[in-house]
Parts: sequence; structure tokens; C-alpha cells
Amino acid sequence: MLNKSLIEDIINTALSTGGDFAEIFVEDRYNTSLLLIGGKIENAMTGRDYGVGIRIFKGFNSIYVYTNNSNRDNLLKIAKEGAMAIKGNKKDLVLDFTDYRVSNNHLIKIMPSTVDKSRKVDLMKKAYHAAKNYDDIISQVTVSYGDYEQNVLIANSEGLYVEDKRVRTRAGISSVASKDGEMQTGFFGPGAHMGFEFYDIIDIEKYARESSRIAKTMVYAEQCPSGKIPVIIDNGFGGVIFHEACGHGLEASSVAKGLSVFSGKIGEKVASDLVTAIDDGTIPNAWGSQNIDDEGTKTRKNVLIENGILKGYMVDKLNGMKMNAEPTGSSRRQSYKFAPTSRMTNTYIANGKSTKEEIISNTEYGLYAKYMGGGSVNTTTGDFNFAVMEGYIVRNGKIEKPVRGATLIGNGLDVLKKIDMVGNNVDHGQGMCGASSGSIPTNVGQPIIRVESMTVGGRKGDE
Repeated sequence: MLNKSLIEDIINTALSTGGDFAEIFVEDRYNTSLLLIGGKIENAMTGRDYGVGIRIFKGFNSIYVYTNNSNRDNLLKIAKEGAMAIKGNKKDLVLDFTDYRVSNNHLIKIMPSTVDKSRKVDLMKKAYHAAKNYDDIISQVTVSYGDYEQNVLIANSEGLYVEDKRVRTRAGISSVASKDGEMQTGFFGPGAHMGFEFYDIIDIEKYARESSRIAKTMVYAEQCPSGKIPVIIDNGFGGVIFHEACGHGLEASSVAKGLSVFSGKIGEKVASDLVTAIDDGTIPNAWGSQNIDDEGTKTRKNVLIENGILKGYMVDKLNGMKMNAEPTGSSRRQSYKFAPTSRMTNTYIANGKSTKEEIISNTEYGLYAKYMGGGSVNTTTGDFNFAVMEGYIVRNGKIEKPVRGATLIGNGLDVLKKIDMVGNNVDHGQGMCGASSGSIPTNVGQPIIRVESMTVGGRKGDE
């Protein structure tokens, strides 16, 4: 992508005004994006993004510059421009690049770029018809498809020189059910760090029908009552609450600034004894996995909370320097246009010992959130507000009836301490996470859990 001689010249130029550390990130990415609405392709895009980012450290400060022009003179020019923001004395530097061989944990069998676009469209139409034909009440179905191949090269002034390939694909099915002017939506978005063989492993029609089932169930449901009650959150994408309300607070980007409720609490009890939370970027072919992070550090399994005790954070190089902590393979970025920082990969609550049946049968009255929707969170305080895409009232230990319009309101740290039952059926859901270094693919996950008391927003009135 760039030869070592040029990289050496760029790094020397970047450090010419006294910088302490310099890094180069080269990206060559091929994208495909398709959108089907009403059974017809409304949008189709294929493209290539290529660019180079250069980062320079001076103490705890950093400079980042980038370009899509990889001409030698231009790269040296922007390296010099970045260096001019730093004042100091140039240090003698002898670079001895070591090729780090990356162990590939994510076998790709069918590169998406080798698959004709018509096959991808056929897959989308298959999902569309399964969702649309589920029931006459389904008024609209939208299907999206995306894949990309991202080739990266990372080199730095410490002698690192490493290359990696990331291949991901994902589909999204959204169904709308309409009745008497009321509309409800169901959604599924399966994805993986895999090639097109992913669609031989999953049943896209099953996901499509489930999307429509959710929409139909909710359009017939009663309004959810409001109040402070026990809440059961199902496995898989239910983990989005931990991701948003707690996970971001465990990233070094907020911990190092003292802006996280978890800052300075290593070794302290921050959750129920039943809670063990993990971020693991090594899970084979998982949506949020990578062989290395975007600073070239090998990804790893990071135990964040163990039996309620805070054990660690997700750490990138720069914030690790501020915290006197080693990087944990957690530095990520959307593309060469973003400087990397600490981010989640596949973040989940680990299995407990209870069964789903035990959790429901031990709940006298509460809300069962089968599928979570979108929401908002204050990452500094952990206060959140999440919509429940599919919910049910539980009464006398049994699922009684579906309810719509439910919202879960609370604080991440408070919820962690109030988890009083954890299931044994951990699963993962796929999403995109946005933060200062852009939008990146992440898995969220958990087994079914119960929170002993939580504020449920809905319609005021009797149960």
C-alpha cells in the first residue's frame, strides 16, 4: 500500500519538530450498499475509499491529519503541516520496522466482491417477500444490504508495521404494520465479519418473518402502563442498554478525562454479584471482531466487570498513556478520516445460572422487553431512555399480553446493581455505534436478565 522507505520518510517528517510518536494509517476500502423499498431497488452504490491518516503525539496532546492523495510529495507535505503544530527539539530516530504477522481469526470463504450484484438483489427480494407475505396487515417492507472489504496498513515510530483485511456483510429488514391509522415497526439486522457465505448460515426469511411478526403483534397491542416495576430484558440485542449506558463509560476516552462514573473505581463493586461483563474483539467472525485494532494492537478478551467488581477498561494508546495503562486492543475508527480512540467491539454480559422460564415464573408482575429499539443516553452520567420494540406484561409468573409504547428510563450504574437474575442463554445482536472516531460495527449481547425495579414510561393509569 505504501513502501517502507516512504513510510520512514513520512514518520521522520512528522517528528521533525520534536514530536514523541508518529503513526500512519493507510486504508483501501471497497463498499457495496443496496436499498429495496416496496419490492424495488431504490438505491445502489458501489465505491472505493482510499486514504492515509497521520497522527503525532507530543506529551498527552495529539495532532491528526489525513488525505486521499497518496502522492509522495503530498504525504510529506501534510506530515510537515501536522508537525508544525508542535514545538520542540528534533530527536534522532532510527527506524527498524518489524513485520508483524497477523493471525487471522475470521475465515472468509466467499469474498462479497466476487458475488454478482443480481445474487444480492435476489437475497433482498427473498427477504422482502417473506416479510410482506407474512400477513395482510404488513403495509411496507424495506430491505437493506451492505458489504465491504477494508484493507489497512498501520506503521509507527516504534517500529510497528502490520497489515490486515476486514470483510463484513449485513442485511436489514424493517416491516411496518398498519391498522386504523396506527403504525408499528419491527426490525432485524443480522451481520457478521464474514463473506457472502453468511447467508448460507442464516435463514434470511426467518429474520424477515420475525420482523413482520413484531410489527403485527405491536399494532394489536394495548398501551403499556407506566410505573416503577421489575423489568425482564431478553437476550441478544437487549444488551444495547449495557452497551450505551455502561459500556461507553468504560472506554478510556471518557475514563482518562474523569468524565465517567467508573473513573478511579478499579477493584470496587459497581454491579450485582451476578454481573460479569466482557468486551471481546477475538470472537471468530463476530460483527464487531477484528484481528488487530486500528493502532495495530492485537484484539483480546477484556473482562470489564467480574462478579460485580470493576476489573478494567477499554484502552487506546493515547488515553492509556494518560492513565498509565497498557492498550487493550480497543482502539477503533470509522476510516482514515478519523483519529482512533477507545471503542467497544463485542460487548456483552456473560451467562448466569437461571433459565428464561425461571426468571418469568419468579416475576409476580412486571414488563418483559423481548426486543429493544432505539434510545438516547448521557454517557457522562449513564442516564438513559430506551424504547421497547416488543414488550409484554408479566403477571403471576406468566406472560399475559403484549403492550406497546413502553420506554425504559434509568441510570446504567443503578441498573447494574439492581440486576437480580441472569439467564443462561447469552446471544448477540448487531449494530452501529457512533462516537468521536466515527461509526463502527459493534456487537451487543447478554442472556435474559431481570432488573428488580425500573421506571417504565407508558400511559398513566391502572394496571
